[in-house]
Amino acid sequence: MGLVVVFSARHFVPEIKIGIQLASLRLPFKKALQTAARLGACAVEIDARREIQVGQLSQSGIRQIRKILEDFNLRVSALTFQTRRGYGVSEDLERRLEATRQAMTVAYALGAPVVVNQIGQVPSESGELQWDLLVDSLTSLGKHGERAGALLAARTGSEEGSDLKRLLDALPAGVVGVDFDPGQLMIHGFSPSAAIAELAPQVLHVHVRDAMRDLARGRGLEVPVGSGAVDLAEILGILDERGYRGDFTLQRDAADDPVGDLGAAVSYLRAL
Repeated sequence: MGLVVVFSARHFVPEIKIGIQLASLRLPFKKALQTAARLGACAVEIDARREIQVGQLSQSGIRQIRKILEDFNLRVSALTFQTRRGYGVSEDLERRLEATRQAMTVAYALGAPVVVNQIGQVPSESGELQWDLLVDSLTSLGKHGERAGALLAARTGSEEGSDLKRLLDALPAGVVGVDFDPGQLMIHGFSPSAAIAELAPQVLHVHVRDAMRDLARGRGLEVPVGSGAVDLAEILGILDERGYRGDFTLQRDAADDPVGDLGAAVSYLRAL
């Protein structure tokens, strides 16, 4: 008797890889890892300034962190490395660049493919001094990332998706990607749907956040995932069509019960 295999006509979408930003849990490092695992995450995002210090992390320290991650069956989806200024500001630029290079090297050592940062305001016109500085800085970081094994991902939210794409198109192909944060886009008055249409091919990492417009405040307001105006199903569908197989890392900043909110968000994502 032959084996009959029946395939559903429904488009197959691979199970998404869900991560949790450790800082969102507001717990000590090891307890946060334990909680992320309990909530069902397969990966975590680590803050490379507050949770670890990349400039002081020894090889022994890296091995210790990897062992703890292994104990909880977790890996690192991304390191976030926030700098005080963007890469188009000349003041202390070389120090920022060197610190970011260090973060990229440590990210690879921890198994993370991506370092996330706000790259700074994208100038409205190319050819300006700030534009040239930003392009040169990101090109330098991108080339280091290719050698180090972990790339820089520019976080969305400070400008329209089309403006960020214009900048990325001015760089050598593939040296810098996008950390897509739909909630941050909506909070700043931009359209996540329009941005993902522009940026999907260059997305390296996704922060899953939700928001709704608050006319009284003149800006958006972060809300629990699934309760706002961000069309996450649309975003996931577009990314799947573009072959994105990276992580979807949950972040929740404004929560009275962050653990409860993140646990509910894991369930919501799995049900999409």
